[in-house]
Formats: sequence, C-alpha cells, structure tokens
Amino acid sequence: MTLSVSSAFDAGNIKVERLDGPDDIELSIPKDHQSEFAQWFYFRLTGAADTPCTIRITGLKDSAYPAGWPGYRAVVSEDRIDWVRTDTDYDKDRGVLTISVTPRSNGIWIAYFAPYSMERHHNLIAETAEAAGVTVETLGQTLDGQDMDLVTMGTGPLKLWIIARQHPGESMGEWWMEGALAALTDEADPVSRKLRERATLYIVPNMNPDGSRRGHLRTNAEGVNLNREWHEPTMERSPEVKLVRDRMDHEGVDFCLDVHGDEAIANNFIAGAEGIPDWNERHQRLLDGWKAALLGRSPDFQVDQGYPVDTSGKANLAICTNQMAQRYGCLAMTLEMPFKDAAVMPDEERGWSPMRCMRLAEACLGATYDLLDELENKED
Repeated sequence: MTLSVSSAFDAGNIKVERLDGPDDIELSIPKDHQSEFAQWFYFRLTGAADTPCTIRITGLKDSAYPAGWPGYRAVVSEDRIDWVRTDTDYDKDRGVLTISVTPRSNGIWIAYFAPYSMERHHNLIAETAEAAGVTVETLGQTLDGQDMDLVTMGTGPLKLWIIARQHPGESMGEWWMEGALAALTDEADPVSRKLRERATLYIVPNMNPDGSRRGHLRTNAEGVNLNREWHEPTMERSPEVKLVRDRMDHEGVDFCLDVHGDEAIANNFIAGAEGIPDWNERHQRLLDGWKAALLGRSPDFQVDQGYPVDTSGKANLAICTNQMAQRYGCLAMTLEMPFKDAAVMPDEERGWSPMRCMRLAEACLGATYDLLDELENKED
C-alpha cells in the first residue's frame, strides 16, 4: 500500500516536504492565511499499518510559539474519537519536532491537540437546540459565509457571557464548551438549574468558524487575530467580534469568560483585567473570589503559573477580557488551558484531553454559581 500524508479535510493543516518511507517523513506547518502564525497541524497518515513511523516537522524555530514545543507530545487517533499521546521529541537547536508512532491500521490521524471540527460544532448546536429552555440563533455570517451561532438559556437578571475559540487552533476551547453545554442543559444538575434561574447565559461556542475550518492556529479568513479586535471591530475585517460585541451592548454584560489554550505553560490558569483604567476593589474581589472557588472545585486548576499582570492603566483594550471589564465594569477573565498537560495533575496516556476540558467546564460553572451573590452586588 502506498504511503500517504494528507490534510485536505475540515481543520487539516500540513505540508509534505519529503515522503521517502515510513522512517523518513518530513513535513512543515503552513502559516495561517495572510498572517505569520504557524503552529497548528492536523493530518492523516495512510499505508503504514504495523510499521514504525518517524515523522519530522521542520522549521519550528520560526513557528508562532517556539516555547510551546519543549515537553510537548503530539496526539494520535485511529477513529478520531479517542486521542492519545505518542512519543515526541523536540530538537531546539534545529527546530525539529520528531513524532514516533506505529499505526495499528492503514489510517491514523495526528494533530497538535484533539481537533474539534465544524461538523462536530454543528452537531453540538443541533443537540443543544433540542434542550428545554434553549434558544439558538444566528447573529450573522463570517467572511467565508459561515453562521455565527449564539446559544441563550436562563431567565435570571444577571447577564453571563461565555465565548470560546477566538483562536481556532485552541480546540480545547470548544471541547470545554461541549462540557459546559452538556452540564447547563442537564435538568438533574442542581448548579446548572440555579444558574439558569438566577441568570441569563449567552454562549458563543465558536468565535472563529472560518479559522477552524481552514486549519488556522490564530486568525480568521482575513488573517486577523480576533482577540485584538474588541476595541474597534468591523464587518469587513472582524465580523465575528463585531456581531458578538453589538449583541453584548444590547443585552448587557455582568460576567464574561473567554476560553483559550496556551502553547507554552503546562497548566490551567486565569488571566484577569487588572491593567484596565477603571480597575477597582470590586473587580479584584470578584477575580480573587472566582479563582478561589475554582481552586476548591478542581485539582486541575492552579494560580502559581500564568501571565504577568499588566501595569495599572496600561491594559490593551483591544483584547476581549480587558475591553469587557472596562466597557461594562464586569468580572471578565481569560481561561487558558494547556496544549501539553496540566503539570499539577499529569496524565501520561492522554495529557490534557477533551474529557478533562469538559470536566473543567463543569467546575468553572460551579465557581460561577459560588459567586452569584457577589455578582449581583454591583457596589464597589
């Protein structure tokens, strides 16, 4: 059987440089369209059943986040359902990632993280729409003509917004969303029932459908990083942000959680908006309270590692979390999950995985429930 590498499918991304046998497969990662970002890969290897394969991905000194490769292990699957880690080594001097795998069958998929395809997104939306008390609507279309889906549920006065996958290669964000939506539509879940009773939830499971389908790491169809567009979004450049922010202006925002993934830091963590001009004691109290609540609910979460806090008054207001906190005076946070593994609770077989994303989502909903009284108190 002929050895082959392909990526011509939903979310696929790779370039074949050389294919001289199972022990000499050389690949590279194409950049996002009209941008310099390159990190996401997802491809299929066929014709190598029961054969040890050595796959080298080259040129990674020039990738978007070179610090993401040391300690990283690729994920593989033969059914695109169960994703496990495989032996992976990074040569920092040469910028070469070597993936070693022995496929059991003649088709195996290899990716940077467990992919979340647009087809699975549509299944998620369809299933969620069938739940009682849920409204699904289209806010508008992306540059590639895909729908921007908004899920709404709950009847309470608090306005809770949760968005994910501004950066499409951070597929852990939509796995997290799948877990959150499953919990929120579970009538036997008391936390979710109380959240829907005391708040109205506005959920955008995928902020970047075009980048997701195209196999981008970080940008939309125009090559734009959506998480630098929240100050002045436009329909010509960043319709995804424009459509969502306009709806936020109409509905109001008391809480915003923006779900992401981080290439380099091997843990889950929260980034707040401490650097905004209007940061105050209430902001700090809410941020500290939410993180403490999540620490109590999930051993996968930690607060020792994370991003440096912005200097007071110097936050970039083009970033979603900063813009939300400044614009609405609300608790706004960025949740970051690892591409590698959560070092506080390592899993040798799967690393950080879709199931752990879903479990963390349930814990995050619980932390939000724990903070409802504080969110309702609007005084400083």
